[in-house]
Amino acid sequence: MVGRVALPSRAEVVVVGAGLAGLVAARSLAKAGVDTVVVESADRVGGRVGTDVVDGFRLDRGFQVLNTDYPQVRRELDLGALQVQAFTPGALIHLEGHLHRLADPRRLPLAALDTLSAPIGSMADKLRLAAMVAAAALLPVPQLLARPETSAYDSARENGLSEAIIDRFVRPFLSGVLLEDTLETSSRFVDLVWRSFARGTVGVPAYGMAAIPRQLAAALSPGVVQLNTAVEAVRSGCVTTGSGSVSCAAVLVAADPVAAAHLLPALGGEPAMRAVTTYYHATSEPPLREAILVLDGQRSGPVVNSLVLTNAAPSYSADGRSLVSSSVLGIESADDRSARRHLAVLYGQSTEDWELIDAVQVRAALPAAPPPLGNLRKPVSLGDGLYVAGDHRDTPSIQGAMASGARAARAVIRQLRPS
Repeated sequence: MVGRVALPSRAEVVVVGAGLAGLVAARSLAKAGVDTVVVESADRVGGRVGTDVVDGFRLDRGFQVLNTDYPQVRRELDLGALQVQAFTPGALIHLEGHLHRLADPRRLPLAALDTLSAPIGSMADKLRLAAMVAAAALLPVPQLLARPETSAYDSARENGLSEAIIDRFVRPFLSGVLLEDTLETSSRFVDLVWRSFARGTVGVPAYGMAAIPRQLAAALSPGVVQLNTAVEAVRSGCVTTGSGSVSCAAVLVAADPVAAAHLLPALGGEPAMRAVTTYYHATSEPPLREAILVLDGQRSGPVVNSLVLTNAAPSYSADGRSLVSSSVLGIESADDRSARRHLAVLYGQSTEDWELIDAVQVRAALPAAPPPLGNLRKPVSLGDGLYVAGDHRDTPSIQGAMASGARAARAVIRQLRPS
């Protein structure tokens, strides 16, 4: 819990950062009876996972989703309390002036004919795509990680996929997940992406993605999380903040990847980060009646994906209007005209009267994850009582952030409670 308690001068462990990794680490440490304080420079918990209310609309900080198949999510969160509002499985791909449905027939049997007739590639292409996704979904994770590692693009080609199906579906779909469109991301991570989408339910908490870190923080004692407390330096046994110094037995840096690199030179410098701009538009009528991803199989404009959020989560709107989320790779201006022109093509209707609620620019949304990633897990123990956690130590995902936080906490507990 976040409380108004003075910053202590001493704690067993200081966690730097109240994002998902830091909160999971703090909860694990608290359960082990370790005296912990979490220092956070922002005025809220969550790090990159947040929700702002603008003109009555809930706007997540970039288009973010929660996948219920993530193992650490199931361990850490009360999904029922979050009231996860599910999206329709699959996607609608815009090709040749029409939207074509692509969905897993095991989950949407009635969509099987639509999927088979979608002009994304040959029948052989579709069978190979299905086999590739099925292998990712069904093989044990250790076997997935034992397969040769390459890029997402090379993996698709090695699985027999043609350039046509890569350009019309694989690239448009993965671009919105990986926040890059060259498919240079490691096949190890992409295998896990296919796995999670095939096995899990994707959606958003009823009251925004910020409900996730709020739920994690609520399990902590009052005063454990210190907001508006910027960290100036860390060293073995001490964390220096603008409000004073805290001596400790261990420091766990769970700040964002860029901040972590500045605080911990041993990490070797700032990691490359992916950027995204998400446009949120209000419409009097929804352009679709489903909460399903809309992709452009011809890549005829800047939008990589779009979705009518309020079709799944009506609570994202306060006045009954629809809220459409549309993402563009990189940092774009608040001028949404180019995006609206593209959205008019994708939805097949005028977007002239769509009201821009906000253009959310996220300069450091995800760490890049090119090969080699190896077993995906980078060290969390740096020696001398210094530890690090975050999605840059695991997969660039909510699962990776949470799993790294739990892993770093276990390493700290082994140091402080050897037995």
